[in-house]
Amino acid sequence: MSSTLTFDWVLALLPEIGLVVLLAALLLYDRALKPVNRRNIGLLSAWGAFTVLILTLGMWLLFDIPDSQQALSVNSLYWGGMIRNDLITLIFRVIFLVALFITSLITIDVPRLQRGEFYALLVAATIGFSLMAASADLIMIYIALETASISSYVLAGFVTEDDQSAEAGMKYFVYGAVATGLMLYGMSLLHGILTSVGVPSTNIYEIGLVLSNAGTIPPQANGVILLAAALMIIGFGFKISAVPFHFWTPDVYNGSPTSFTAFVSTASKAAGFAVFLRVFTAGTFGTPGQESLWWALLISMCVITMTLGNFAAIFQNDIKRLLAYSSIAQAGYAMIGLVVFTPAGSGATMFYLLMYVFTNIAAFGVVILIYNVSGSNDLRDLYGLNRRSPYLALVMLFALLSLGGIPPTAGFIGKFFVFKAAVEAGYWWLALLGILNAFVALYYYLSIIKYMYLYRSDSEDVPIPVSRAAQIGLAVSVFFIIFLGIYASPAFDWTREAANAFFTLVG
Repeated sequence: MSSTLTFDWVLALLPEIGLVVLLAALLLYDRALKPVNRRNIGLLSAWGAFTVLILTLGMWLLFDIPDSQQALSVNSLYWGGMIRNDLITLIFRVIFLVALFITSLITIDVPRLQRGEFYALLVAATIGFSLMAASADLIMIYIALETASISSYVLAGFVTEDDQSAEAGMKYFVYGAVATGLMLYGMSLLHGILTSVGVPSTNIYEIGLVLSNAGTIPPQANGVILLAAALMIIGFGFKISAVPFHFWTPDVYNGSPTSFTAFVSTASKAAGFAVFLRVFTAGTFGTPGQESLWWALLISMCVITMTLGNFAAIFQNDIKRLLAYSSIAQAGYAMIGLVVFTPAGSGATMFYLLMYVFTNIAAFGVVILIYNVSGSNDLRDLYGLNRRSPYLALVMLFALLSLGGIPPTAGFIGKFFVFKAAVEAGYWWLALLGILNAFVALYYYLSIIKYMYLYRSDSEDVPIPVSRAAQIGLAVSVFFIIFLGIYASPAFDWTREAANAFFTLVG
């Protein structure tokens, strides 16, 4: 692991550098040029994110950066071992940039969010998420998580004239600060254990190498390691809305600007899973698997998360709260791929998160456009949506079918891969619980479809305007919901290949 600054180090962070340039451009454009047409700020954010996305994929397709073979060795570690530039980092960068791109498009015609600060904070949060996915060091994980979290707290309470938004921001901040503090304490305990045996390292792979060697750590330290794992699970569990660290989710999702809710429910969740997968598959708390002391904690969280999320969603009358509990349940499904600790499971989780970006943002995009007209998020606002706007009803239909796991959508394939990985690893009972929960979820997803197509509304004659930018964002989402449901092999092969880096670091 070299400590000499090279051009490769710069290339390893080129997407993040591009986002920093975009952030500066947004603030300068808003403050210096003061555009008359406020929509242009959102357009700059959207196409800036798209440009960075093309740059990121172009580096990989044209110059093989990151290299899939080099990514399995210590040559993939940069900046003193703080950053790992591998296919995992690439996939999560794509997820975050897609979320930023589509969120910017569907936000363009929301008047109260047509401000440079809003989009700049979205970009800042994306930088934090991207660095979280690339982190190979406990210190880097903390710095990246705080970069993303502070931006997210402000975004949640961005609409200061709305009491619900201010409340959401404050709750998110308080709960997030406590979760982060506990996580940081867990990191300090882990570092203290390593220092006591003469290995004062914060690199998760070096820590994993030490803890995976029997006899290196005295047996009496196992309790402290388990406590450190539990405290760090609190911090990561908060980011992915896993039970019992989910309690902030319904209130924050409901009170925050819906555009931010769409963003945080996808990008933030993916970033949490990226760190979860990095830390636990690296052996940071010992060899991953059923023999690990903390495995029972993760498996319990997985089962309870998808069960509680689905049953709580049934009783919701607010569409944003319903989608909040749905998001909790989706985190439970994705955790199945984490807890089996196999390349197939980790690859399935990454594919699930990739398809979830398109699915959930499509659903929230429709909610935004309906709210612009109705001023509320009540489920009754969806009555007769097919007569008011067949296009929006169709988008919502595909989003709900994908969330429910109905073919030929991406959600069906995502659940299939996750459940298949569990069965192959011998956890058939976990896959069965996931399937039963998916049937429970169909109750409230199909109920919404019933409202849209079979119910009538007094507002059927009131049109719902959909701007060209929103049409593009929703069309992109629906296209990939269908495409990944019909032709998923290349994307899953990509995530499966990347997952090998979770379990390998040689040289």
